[in-house]
Amino acid sequence: MQESFDYTKIEPEINDLLEKLLSSNSWGKDTNAKGLIRKAFEVAYLAHKGVKRKSGEPYIIHPLEVALIVSTEIGLGTKSVVAALLHDVIEDTDYTQEDLAAIFGDQIAIMVDGLTKLSDVFYQDYSVQAENFKKLLLTLQNDIRVILIKIADRLHNMRTLNSMPVEKRMKISSETLYLFAPIAQRVGLYAIKSELEDLSFQYRHPEIHQDLSERINTLKIPVLKLLQQFIVPIEQRLNDLGLKAEVRFVFKSPPSIYNKIKYKKQAFEEIQDLYLVRIVFDSLPRIPDKNTCWNIYSIVTDFYPPKPDRIRDLISNPKNNGYQALHFTVLNTDGTQIEIQVRSHDMDVIAERGFVNYWNEKGIRSQENVINDWVKQIRSELDASQDALEFVEEFKANLFSQEIRVFTHKGHLRKLPKGATVIDFAYSIHSDLGNKCIGAKVNHKMLSRDYVLKQGDHIEVLTSDSQQPDETWLDIAKTARAKSKIKENIKNKRRDKILEGSDLLKEVLLEEKTDLDPNEYNELVKFFQFIDMDEVYIALANEELTSESIKKFLKRKGRSRLMNFWNIQLFGKQKVATSGGQDPFQLASCCNPIPGDDIIGFKMSEEQTQVHKRDCTIATDLMSQQGNKLVQVKWSRIQKMSSSAVIQLKGLDAMGLVWRVTKEIYLSKVNMRTIRFNSRQGIFEGEIELYVSNTEDLNNLILKLSKIKGIESVKRIDQLSS
Repeated sequence: MQESFDYTKIEPEINDLLEKLLSSNSWGKDTNAKGLIRKAFEVAYLAHKGVKRKSGEPYIIHPLEVALIVSTEIGLGTKSVVAALLHDVIEDTDYTQEDLAAIFGDQIAIMVDGLTKLSDVFYQDYSVQAENFKKLLLTLQNDIRVILIKIADRLHNMRTLNSMPVEKRMKISSETLYLFAPIAQRVGLYAIKSELEDLSFQYRHPEIHQDLSERINTLKIPVLKLLQQFIVPIEQRLNDLGLKAEVRFVFKSPPSIYNKIKYKKQAFEEIQDLYLVRIVFDSLPRIPDKNTCWNIYSIVTDFYPPKPDRIRDLISNPKNNGYQALHFTVLNTDGTQIEIQVRSHDMDVIAERGFVNYWNEKGIRSQENVINDWVKQIRSELDASQDALEFVEEFKANLFSQEIRVFTHKGHLRKLPKGATVIDFAYSIHSDLGNKCIGAKVNHKMLSRDYVLKQGDHIEVLTSDSQQPDETWLDIAKTARAKSKIKENIKNKRRDKILEGSDLLKEVLLEEKTDLDPNEYNELVKFFQFIDMDEVYIALANEELTSESIKKFLKRKGRSRLMNFWNIQLFGKQKVATSGGQDPFQLASCCNPIPGDDIIGFKMSEEQTQVHKRDCTIATDLMSQQGNKLVQVKWSRIQKMSSSAVIQLKGLDAMGLVWRVTKEIYLSKVNMRTIRFNSRQGIFEGEIELYVSNTEDLNNLILKLSKIKGIESVKRIDQLSS
């Protein structure tokens, strides 16, 4: 560092953040830790000096805020805080990894390098962000702290996203929802996961977020009054038994409620679990927390009857991220359902703030290996040769899988995701064992490759040297590792067949003393009705296409050349006739947007943009995976035409009901394309596909239909049910 540091020149806000950081966590009187943090701050401050964020504030505030999140909200130590302060230095300034290693040591420099974003040097077809995810996940071999700091970085970016353009907000929010929130949940950072989801929803659907927030706030006063009465006898009994417990009232977040409205097709007024009661108790000496949880369950159900189908014991079977609690639902005296969550203080810390904060409270450091082991397991199942988007999809799938424990025939424990099959087990041990697997002895019983394993199974894999994977195995395999190895084997076999077939074709051409130009290769493909030359080579290798057939084709070559000439001319004429005729905007069939919907566009090619509703799940994936293709579109720019929309009706069946519905649609001058009605035991459900001009016309029709006697609900849905 060339310039000496003068703290008197620091702006008050920056100085306040620095002091807050230095006084946070457990530095205490550790002058070495504070000295290292100050040094990191000085390097970052001078490196980013004069640079401002989009919001106009000095750039140094961002790494300071990230370091604070790392320290206070995640609970990491000195080196992580230092890496957080320096996380943009290599990317944005002249500092190199070697420079940082010389000042702070190799470990911190490696962490900062792992956090450094990649420049756009990848294939244009791939999302750069997906490549960043891939690099990050593949470099997590020994240090979970990198991903925790990355989560902190994303959290602060989300907290300050208002200063970004709308397109950037949509892209970053979708990426956050797609990967960062699930990872935060998987490593036990539930509070951060919830905030990331809420912020993503707020930026993607600002009006809906505001509406739901206002509805929740309106409900809070009457609901809190009801819950206060509900817990009176419970608290009294807990006190009588000497159980120290805190009772909290928790309201569901806007995105959680929106998902129920969208995917469960529930109206806001129909949602019963808008809130829950959480009982957090102090552990008792010599009494297991599990016993205390069930004792509290007994106390609550003495006053309020439980719903037997709504009990979840997540103490005996904790979630993958370590979450433990006892969940159950009871009926209040007025008949309303109330969800109860019971957990100890330790369980609560793990649930809300993650393992690291819990270990810090307990003074435990070595337990980070638990998460590191999980990362190593995930990493071992992912293939570095996969393309970025496939890699991220398979990683994400691993985030949500529940585990089962099974054993080899020699008694060695293996952990696999719930739903794993014999083939997954075989590949988890060794690639060759998987490739040659023909079945297994499970608990001494012969079973096939597709047998779904159960908790505690003992497995001995059976193999055959003649066995090789094929495409059907991909339907059987559930783990990313097994799928990856099967694809690799199939790919290698295909490559070998192509080489073999290519050599066979060369032999025929040599024998006939001729050759083929590029057009004639294309003609060969069409003549034998294959997709491409690779398929021709494979057919030759498999003896599905013979050398004699190739020779017969070669004899027709002169005629084929003439045909090829005329095909080119015809194609040219067709191209001229259709040029400029393609609609530049394509309405996505997955969500069927209509004028008036909030929409977003994706560049499918230079000529065409695909238009989705903003809340379309396919659009969310596209935004997170291929954000570089995201474009803003407005209905005024899109060709005006009638668009397809689907409505769903439910109610009490009555004579003439369908006639009244279709009459109302006719009077509204809306065209129908498809109509389906089913009636059972006096209840009907119907779906109608319509052609409408805009959301206003559709909403007016829905309002009119909802007033027809017997109809209980009318909703717009994305597609007809299959």
